[in-house]
Amino acid sequence: MDSSMSFKEFSLKGILLLFVLMIVQAGCAQNTSMPVAGPDTEDNTDAATNSAQNPVIWADVPDPSIIRVADTYYLSSTTMHFNPGVPIMKSNDLVNWKIVNYVYDTLADSDAFLLQNGRNAYGEGTWASSLRYHNGTYYLATFSNTTGKTYVFRTNDIESGSWERFTIDRLFHDPSLIFDDGRAFLLYGVDDIRIVELAADATAIKSGGVDRVLISDSKSIAGDQFYVPAEGVHIKKINGYYYVSLISWPAGDGRTQLTYRSDSLLGEYTGRVSLQYEGIAQGGLIDTPDGDWYAFLFQDHGAVGRIPQLVPVRWENDWPIFGVDGEVPKLLNIQAEDDDPAGIVSSDEFDGDAGPAQYNDETEILSGLSLAWQWNHNPDSEHWSLDERLGYLRLTNAEIDTSWVNTRNTLTQRTFGPQCTGTVLMDTQNMKDGDYAGLGALQGINGFMGVKKENGTTHLVMMKETPEDQEEIEILPLVQDQVYLRVAFDFENRTDKAYFYYSLDGESWQQIGDMLQMQYTLDHFVGYRFALFNYATETAGGSVDFDYFRVEPGLHQTN
Repeated sequence: MDSSMSFKEFSLKGILLLFVLMIVQAGCAQNTSMPVAGPDTEDNTDAATNSAQNPVIWADVPDPSIIRVADTYYLSSTTMHFNPGVPIMKSNDLVNWKIVNYVYDTLADSDAFLLQNGRNAYGEGTWASSLRYHNGTYYLATFSNTTGKTYVFRTNDIESGSWERFTIDRLFHDPSLIFDDGRAFLLYGVDDIRIVELAADATAIKSGGVDRVLISDSKSIAGDQFYVPAEGVHIKKINGYYYVSLISWPAGDGRTQLTYRSDSLLGEYTGRVSLQYEGIAQGGLIDTPDGDWYAFLFQDHGAVGRIPQLVPVRWENDWPIFGVDGEVPKLLNIQAEDDDPAGIVSSDEFDGDAGPAQYNDETEILSGLSLAWQWNHNPDSEHWSLDERLGYLRLTNAEIDTSWVNTRNTLTQRTFGPQCTGTVLMDTQNMKDGDYAGLGALQGINGFMGVKKENGTTHLVMMKETPEDQEEIEILPLVQDQVYLRVAFDFENRTDKAYFYYSLDGESWQQIGDMLQMQYTLDHFVGYRFALFNYATETAGGSVDFDYFRVEPGLHQTN
């Protein structure tokens, strides 16, 4: 693929992937010596109750790139148009993860990132990143379809330091960074996997360096016809071999993990199909301090998004063998309490004390907020505050908008499975005529439970919206300033339904409007998110105050 061609032009965000995601919604399944010990991978139903289970994170954490430094694991992931961008997650057991940092606050101030002049960055922003640790420094490479550029970031303090940014004026799709024998390279591309040499410090393209195809027609080992050929490159050097991990999507099958191997970085590569099971694919290999090996991959899982799965790996004749008899086990031979999303999803009392997570002083756009939050596009720092009314998050309208998906300062965080519920207490006394504010389920096909002000009076409203249409499903009079709002998400067995509720006293709850049948669509390309918002349709300057956001597992439709 020509590096000047955008990924959207390549069509993987076009008709083929729309068809592919229809297959994902239905689900699909097909079963298809290195001197290093592998884990005991038997799926033993009598295992201890604290044995970890897949998925290790039942939330939207796509395109994972994972490293281990001593006995600590770090993970980066795609967050598209949300800011701050590229979260850094930390774990001591490969199962329980918490967000400790972000790589950047905002990427650029273009119309698309600012939601101006009819532009947006939905489904774009930055995609698949590559996280590395080399000579005491952490590096991260990523690319952006929105800017058409590739970026390399570096820091000496991955958990609380700021990241220095270097911009490369070429777009390298799904880049994977490798340092080798004093040199630095990026592997990237679709089908024909290419390699480009960087300066030794990885901050720029090396003049006169390597720039060529490394693996041609990489999809060919998986079939003859494809929805998606091969992409998502990860490279890792293990015991003298270079292993290139890719995903492809053969027609009629699920997303498939491929592995190529060579004893020389720039040499000839041979490949194998490594895993073809329930669409679990894309990611890289990781070892434990005890010498066990895993692949950290993800699975498209309907409306909740793309969720990580930990796949046991053993070695035969220097090839990684994924899974147990070609399947990904539910139970893992890791003793760790799991199913706790607290490290990446968080309640917030909006009192400016964001809890025990570590913070990067440069991450001003989340100052005082939990690291679980991200703004939808670039925030407007002049129009949100934790200080104007202590103990509350205030969102103030700066401009006129037509929809909550087109307004600035919408605050979001992930939903999680199998079921979860979010609740807010909102004060509406400073709303202006034409304002809408509330709590929503954010994606391309979305819904919200909120309040609108019209002709000097306030009303409860439940609205559904698609990219083409808005519909107020139910409207009720509201005669008090404070109201409790709740959205409950059901992802179990890909049910993918959201329900909307309100309360006037925090004790008695009523459903409003209609259930939202959620759908994972490519216009946003992310799982559904909780979203706190306020937008104006007539006059700027109105505000709302959120007293708290509280999230918990399960469907809590009533108290």
